[in-house]
Amino acid sequence: MLITYKKWLLVLLSVFTLSACSTADVSIYANNTPKFDLQSFFSGELRAHGILKNRSGEVIRYFNATLDGRWENGVGTLAEVFVFDDGEIQNRTWTMTPNESGQYIATANDVVGTGKINIAGNALFMKYVLQVPYDGDIIEVTVDDRMYMVKDGVVINESVMTKFGFEVGYLSIVIEKV
Repeated sequence: MLITYKKWLLVLLSVFTLSACSTADVSIYANNTPKFDLQSFFSGELRAHGILKNRSGEVIRYFNATLDGRWENGVGTLAEVFVFDDGEIQNRTWTMTPNESGQYIATANDVVGTGKINIAGNALFMKYVLQVPYDGDIIEVTVDDRMYMVKDGVVINESVMTKFGFEVGYLSIVIEKV
């Protein structure tokens, strides 16, 4: 029984180690164009359209959203209003503040702590913990956002949501400047 336990532990450790190595770094997109300019893209009115998939890949919700971005003294505010297919409305307001290294730290009303925004070339990556309504309660999931500017004024966002290290949902969004 002890040998089986050790083998299982070794397999589990190997899986976690390999999955940790597979994460792409935003810097690999440094030479891609068009360049993702955070202040320029998230200024003014934007529209977003997206789907939410469960861990099996089944689309369980879809939504449309309006976004309004404003910048003052280098600090950005992005107000988002999501309207889901069942009529539910969710609001989120992001604040994006530059830090001493020239990157941005992001906070929002339903985000635990902060998210660090990393940009290179046409890509923006951000990871944060989001409070999500679920089954009459609020749960916390880690969100790994990957945004890619595919042409001026159009960004595609892919997000993976995890809980306790396991993937629990996927989000795909197209964001367009109005």
